Amino acid sequence: MKQATLTLTLIETKNLTFTYPSGMKPAVEDVSITIEKGDFVILTGPSGCGKTTLCRCFNGLIPNFYGGKLEGDITVAGFNVTKSSIHELARHVGLVFQNPENQLFALSVEKDVAFGLENFGVSRDEMRERVDWALQMTGINELRERAPHELSGGQQQRVAIASILAMRPEVMVFDEPTSFLDPLGAQRIFEVIHDLNKKLGITVILVEHRLDLASRYANHVIVMDESRVVLDGEPRQVFNSEKARLIGVGIPKATRLYQILRENGVKLSKVPINSEEASQLLRKILTHD
Repeated sequence: MKQATLTLTLIETKNLTFTYPSGMKPAVEDVSITIEKGDFVILTGPSGCGKTTLCRCFNGLIPNFYGGKLEGDITVAGFNVTKSSIHELARHVGLVFQNPENQLFALSVEKDVAFGLENFGVSRDEMRERVDWALQMTGINELRERAPHELSGGQQQRVAIASILAMRPEVMVFDEPTSFLDPLGAQRIFEVIHDLNKKLGITVILVEHRLDLASRYANHVIVMDESRVVLDGEPRQVFNSEKARLIGVGIPKATRLYQILRENGVKLSKVPINSEEASQLLRKILTHD
């Protein structure tokens, strides 16, 4: 039984603290979390609370690229991050940046998606197979010959996702991947990420503020504030907590509606986290009345 638990835990940190060289105080402080294989995690909190720094710990950029002082323990996909190279971790953890232009530089989409595989020394036949598969999974096969700079923001983000997906990581970390997109474009990216999680079993860590759109896909929410994890659990429990409201997390509007109704004596059977759930629950009350 103990062995089964170990195989399910993909990321674990214990008292993780990191301070940048120029930092007067830790960017991440005393963080102890566990992320299971197949989880879809939303990592959220006010700007500057340490979310991006924590993500850099997951893929080894901290401590291998960014200087500073790292204390505590962090294990990802069985690797001790403090004793592993970025190259080793890149086979298991992929990071998709906030701005896709920071990740794309080749003359065609196809070449961009193949770039990481070339660095890993993947054979030409396998590379072609993986690139085709990644383009198909992200719905951009018809864009393969296009130059990335000619694409829309949403298309560029799909290319960035495909370039990481081709390396077949166990974990994909998305650092606010929809911040430059309109709501419709954001929704499409979330659907792509959801498919990767459900169809391929990839563990997803999504740094996001658009909780109205993203919350429906998550089974785990972590909230940070002032460098620490202040909430960690199931979405309904976290979003409905008083602490989430007090620190300014933009909880889903459906959850806020539930809270307002409860304050006025109207009780729904469960806490909704998206508009569809809220609509169904309200319809039940109105029908019974």
